[in-house]
Amino acid sequence: MAFQSPMISIPKKSTDEVDWTTPIRTLIAQSYGENPDNYASECAQLQRCRQDAVRGAGSDFTARDLLYKYFGQLELLELRFPEIKVTFPWHDAFTGKLTTQTSIAYEKASTIFQIAATHSSIAAAQSRSDPEGTKRAFYYFRSCAGMLTYINDNFLHAPSTDLSSDVVKFLADLILAQATEVFFEKCVDEKKGNALVAKVAAQAATMYTTLSEELKEFVGKGIFDRNWAILIQIKSKHFVSLSQYHRALADTASSNHGDALARLALSTTLSKDAHRLSVSFSASSPTLPADAASSLVGLTKTLSSLTSTALSTATKENDLIYHASIPAPESLPKIDGISVASPVPIHEVYASPEVQRVIGQELFRGLVPMAVHESASVYSEEKAKVVRKEVEGVERARAEVESVLEGVGVNKGLGRYRALALGRRSSEGRGEDGEEGGGDVIPAEVRRAAEELAQLESEPEGPVSSMLSTLHMLQERVSADLDALARALDAENRECEEMRVKWGHKWTQEPAGGVAAWKGARGEVRSHVGALEVAGRSDEMVRGVWGEVKGDVGVLLGTEGRGLEEVFGEAERGEGGKEGRKEESLLDLEDVGKEEEEEQELRAKIGGFVAEIEERMSRLDKLARERGQVLGELKEKIQMDDVSHLLLVNRRNTGIEPALFASELEKFKPYTLRLAALQPTQDLLLTDIRSLYASLRSLSSSSSSTNTRYAKIIRRWDTQDRRKKELVKRFVSAKEGYVQVREGLKKGLGFYRELEGIVRRLEGEVRGLVRKRRDERGALVGNMEREEREKPVMAPKPSGSAGGMGLEPGFKAMSIGRSQEGYAAPSPPLPPRPPVPAQSPQQYNYSLGSGSGSLPPPPPQPQYRSPPSLPPSQPQHQQQQYTHQQVYPPPPVPVQTHQPQPPQQQQPSSTGLTGSTFLPPPPPRPAPTQATFSPAPSFPPTPSALPPAPMNDPYATLGMFEGPQASSAPSTAPSSNPTYVSQQPQSGYRAYQPPNQPQQAEYRYAQVQGGFLPPPLPPPGQQQQQQYGQGQGQGQQGYGYGYGGYGR
Repeated sequence: MAFQSPMISIPKKSTDEVDWTTPIRTLIAQSYGENPDNYASECAQLQRCRQDAVRGAGSDFTARDLLYKYFGQLELLELRFPEIKVTFPWHDAFTGKLTTQTSIAYEKASTIFQIAATHSSIAAAQSRSDPEGTKRAFYYFRSCAGMLTYINDNFLHAPSTDLSSDVVKFLADLILAQATEVFFEKCVDEKKGNALVAKVAAQAATMYTTLSEELKEFVGKGIFDRNWAILIQIKSKHFVSLSQYHRALADTASSNHGDALARLALSTTLSKDAHRLSVSFSASSPTLPADAASSLVGLTKTLSSLTSTALSTATKENDLIYHASIPAPESLPKIDGISVASPVPIHEVYASPEVQRVIGQELFRGLVPMAVHESASVYSEEKAKVVRKEVEGVERARAEVESVLEGVGVNKGLGRYRALALGRRSSEGRGEDGEEGGGDVIPAEVRRAAEELAQLESEPEGPVSSMLSTLHMLQERVSADLDALARALDAENRECEEMRVKWGHKWTQEPAGGVAAWKGARGEVRSHVGALEVAGRSDEMVRGVWGEVKGDVGVLLGTEGRGLEEVFGEAERGEGGKEGRKEESLLDLEDVGKEEEEEQELRAKIGGFVAEIEERMSRLDKLARERGQVLGELKEKIQMDDVSHLLLVNRRNTGIEPALFASELEKFKPYTLRLAALQPTQDLLLTDIRSLYASLRSLSSSSSSTNTRYAKIIRRWDTQDRRKKELVKRFVSAKEGYVQVREGLKKGLGFYRELEGIVRRLEGEVRGLVRKRRDERGALVGNMEREEREKPVMAPKPSGSAGGMGLEPGFKAMSIGRSQEGYAAPSPPLPPRPPVPAQSPQQYNYSLGSGSGSLPPPPPQPQYRSPPSLPPSQPQHQQQQYTHQQVYPPPPVPVQTHQPQPPQQQQPSSTGLTGSTFLPPPPPRPAPTQATFSPAPSFPPTPSALPPAPMNDPYATLGMFEGPQASSAPSTAPSSNPTYVSQQPQSGYRAYQPPNQPQQAEYRYAQVQGGFLPPPLPPPGQQQQQQYGQGQGQGQQGYGYGYGGYGR
C-alpha cells in the first residue's frame, strides 16, 4: 500500500517515587516473624523494578518487558502481603490530575493501564506493509483491548478519569475498531473475496460510526483530543464507502448490475466526503503519527478516484449491455458486519513462556503463606497417589513375570536345554563364542570357584600349605618359650627353698609362692600352656579338614595331574562315550550311526524351542525396561511439578482447589496410559512361553509316551547331567572347605602371633623378677655368713654339771648316741666351722634362653660323720617338721661315733620342680609347747586358687567344630603345701637331721629345643613335680583357638 492508515495510541500515565521498603519490612517482621534484614536485597530489587517500569520508560518492547515484570511481582506481592499499605501517586493520562491512594489495587490498575498504552503504541508504530508487522499490530491492539477490559471488569469505583468505566470502555472499543481495520488491510493484501472484505469493512464502519457519536460527549468534557473526533469521523465515512465498493464488486460478479451501480454511486459520494474532511485535518497530537494527515489525505483521495472510475465504467456497461434498473440507496440490502477482533485476556498474555521468562523468579518466594503450604501439601498427596498406583502396577507386572517363569521352570531349566542344543559342538572342542553349554564343558559355577581359589592363594598370607608350615613353626616356638619360662620360675622357687633348708629360721626371704609377681607369672604361664594344648587340638582338626579337600582343591587350582577339563570331559563322555563303545562289536556300528543322527535331530528340535523361548523372554525384558523408563519419566515429571504459583495466584478464588488439582493431574495421564498399554503385550508373551516350554519338556522327557524315539538318548543325557551335578557339588564343597580352612588358619596364625608377643612380654617380667630375687638372696647369704664368722665358738659344759645332766633326757628321747651297751660318752667340742668358699652355692645361672633350663650343682661341701654339737651360747633351736600327705617310715638310727663331723649340706637339685628337698619327719616325741604356722604355699598353687582362665579361642567365632572343647582333667594328686611345726627342744638337744631317703619316683620334662633331662629328684620333691604336672592341665577349658567345626 502506498499510504498507511494512521492509528491512535493511548497516552500513558505518570507517577512519582514510592517507598516499598518500609512497609514490607514491617510486614515481614509482624506477619512472618522473620528478620527483615534477610530480605533487604529483595526490597531494593522491587524498588528499582518500579522505577524502571513506570518512570522514564518509553513505549517500545523494552518498556513492555519492564512493565510485565513489575506487574507480575505486584500480583505475587499482593498475595503475600494483602494488607500492605503504600502511598501510590499517579497523574491522570488525559487530564493530568494527581490521584493518590494506599491500595495496591490502584497501583495494579495504573500499571495495567500503562501496559495497555504501551501495547497501543507498539501496534500503531508497526509497518503494516510487512506481513509480520501486520500480525504484530493486530495482536498488540487485541492485547491492549484485553488489558483495558480487565481494568473495567476488576477495578470498580476508579478514583481517576482515565480509569473510569466509560473512558476505559471507549478506549477498548476504539482499539478493537483499529484492530478490525488492520484485519481489513490484511484481507485486501491477501486478495480475499469481495463479499468477505465488504463485511469486514462494514464492521469497521459500524464501530467507527458508534465511536464518533460517543466521542462527542468526551470531547465536550475535555477528556479526549479533538483530533480523535475528526479522525474517527473520516474513518467512519471511509469504511462505509469501502464496504459499498467491495459489495458492488461482489454484485457485479453475481450479475446484479443494478444494485452494483447503486452501491458504486453511494461509495463515490462517501469517499468524496471523507476526502473533503481529510483535507482540512491537521495532526498535532502525540497520540497520532507525524504523517497522519498526509496519509489520510492520500487514502481518501485514492478511494475517491477508484470509486469514480468504477462507477463510470459500470454505468457505460449497464447502458450498453445490461440495461438493469438502479434501485434507490435506501432500498439496498444492508451489509452485515463480521466481528474479527476480540480482546486477548490478560492471563493468556502472562501465561506465555516469553512473559514468564521476563518476569523471572518471585522476589519474596521464601515467604509462603500457610494456606498455600497446606494446599500444596494436599496436591503433593494427590501426586503421590498417582505415583504409588503406577509403582504398584509395575511391581505387580514384574512379580507376575517372575512367578510364571519360576513356576514353569524356565529360569532353571532353559540353560540345560540350551546346553543340550549346543552339545554337538562340545564333542568337537571349545566353541568360538565360549558360552556355557557350548564348547566349554566346565560349568560356570565351578569356573568361578577355581578363580576365587586362585585369587585367595595369591593373597599376602600365601597358600594354605605355607600357612600350615608357618602355623607349626609358631606353635613350636611358643611352646619352647613357655617351657623355658616355667623352668626359670621353678629354679627360682627351688633355690629359695634350698637356702631356707640350709639356714633354717635365719632365712628371711619370702618364699616364691608368696610373691604376687611370681604367682601371677606362674599362673599366666600355666594358662598359656593350657591354651596352647587346646589350640594344638584345633590345629589337628584343621589339618584333617584340609586333608579331605586338598585333592579337589588341587584340581581346581590346576596343581594336580588332572585338570577340570579332563574331569568334566570324562563325566560327559561317561556311558555312551568313546570308552563306553570300545567293546561294541562291528554289528552295532549301523545302530550307532543311526543313534547319532537321531541325537543331532533331537538337538536341532530342542534348539528351535529354545530360540523361540529366548526371543519371547527378550521381548519381556524389553517391556520391563520400557516400563521402568516410563515410570522414571513420570516420577521426574511429578517431582518437578510445582503449583505453588498457581495456588498463590488463585488464592482469592475459594473452592477452586479440586478443579485446579484435577486439571494439573491431567498432564500425567499420557504416562499412565503408556504403562497400561504394556500389560496386554506381557500377558500374550507369558502365554507363549508356557506353551513352548511345555512342548520342550515333553520333547526332552524320556518317560513321555510321545517321545519313545529319543528315550535312549535322553536317558544317556540324564546320566551325564547327574554326574556333572555331583562333580559341581563336590568342587563347590571343596571350595567352601578351603575357605573355612583358610579363615581358621588366619585366626590360628593371629592367635600364635599374639601369644608370642605376650610370651615376649612375660619373658621380660620373669627376667626382672629372677634377677631381683637373686640379688636379694646374695645379699642375705652374705650377711648371714658374715655373722657366722664373727660369732665366737664356745666349748660345751662338763658332763657332770647341771647343764650336762640336763641333756641326758633330751638325748634319751631322741635316741642319739645309743649303743648296744647304753648311752655313749658325750661328744667332744666341735672344731671351728670351715670357711665359706669364694663362690656361693646360691649364685646359679638364671638365664632364660632356650636350652638353659638347668642349673649347675653347687660346689661340694666337707662332710662330717657326726653333726657338731650346738654352741653353748646358742638359744633354743626350733626344730622344723614337714607334714606331708605321704607317710614315710622312720629311718633307722645310725650308730653315733665320737669322731666330729661337719653338718651335712643338701645338694641343690637342678630339676625344674618348684618344691625344695624337704627332710622326712623324725620319730614322734612329746613337745612341751607347739606353735604351728603355715607359710605361703610353695609352687605350684592348687588350680582352685587360680583365677579362671579367659576365653582365648580365636576359632570360636567360626563355629567350625561341634562338640564341647577338651579340657584337662583336674589334678587328683595330694596337696604339697607344707606345714612347718616349731617345737621347743629340751636343753642340750641338737636338731635331728635324718639321712637321705632312697629315691622313690622319677619325673622328667620332655626334651625341648636346646634342653636336657635333669637328674632324679629326692622323694619330697617328687610330689612337687607331680603337682606341677597336674597343674598344667587344670583350669584350661575354653582356652586356645579351638575350631567350631565345618558345617558339611
